[in-house]
Amino acid sequence: MDPFLLLLHSVSTGLSSSELTELKFLCQSRVGKRKLERVQSGLDLFSVLLEQNELSSEHTVLLRELLVSLRRQDLLRRLDDFEAGAAGGAAPEERDLRAAFDIICDNVGKDWRRLARQLKVSDAKIDAIEEKYPRNLAEQVRESLRVWRNSRKEDAAVSHLVGALRACRLNLVADLVEEDQQARARQSQSERGGDPASLESRNLNAPTSRASS
Repeated sequence: MDPFLLLLHSVSTGLSSSELTELKFLCQSRVGKRKLERVQSGLDLFSVLLEQNELSSEHTVLLRELLVSLRRQDLLRRLDDFEAGAAGGAAPEERDLRAAFDIICDNVGKDWRRLARQLKVSDAKIDAIEEKYPRNLAEQVRESLRVWRNSRKEDAAVSHLVGALRACRLNLVADLVEEDQQARARQSQSERGGDPASLESRNLNAPTSRASS
């Protein structure tokens, strides 16, 4: 099944009736009254938004804004997973960036503006981020990191984030990111090396057993 449809189904399942009511209210300017009256679930609402081209796998801004308004960090993380391609097997570099983003979002706090400026995010974009997420510090941090990543594209790397953190004297956060990256590298190496090593061991032992027989 389409990963984006799976995401929408997952989000819909996680919504309470009161949250659905809130989403319908927030979508009044986009969806007609009659259509909203027929909406009985999150999937119903998302289907309407899909039909009206307000929502798509390439255009998830509205979905993010709706989830931010609900303050559902768990559902926002699912959206992050989708956007990063984690569910479909993203490249290792993308997974590393996402892991670094999570650590930075959990630890930088109000220093995010200083970090964003160090990452060459413009003051205009920083102001826009604050306007977009006025009461959600974690999402302000994450959005600033997304802006940076989109501006650097293929050049975006965890090493750049660590350097910017240290330039801002956020050395504890930089250490956490580096430690996590090292742990992930060891795990990845172990996963890659485990099976080949055992195969090689079996191959080396095979001639010996034949020679002794």
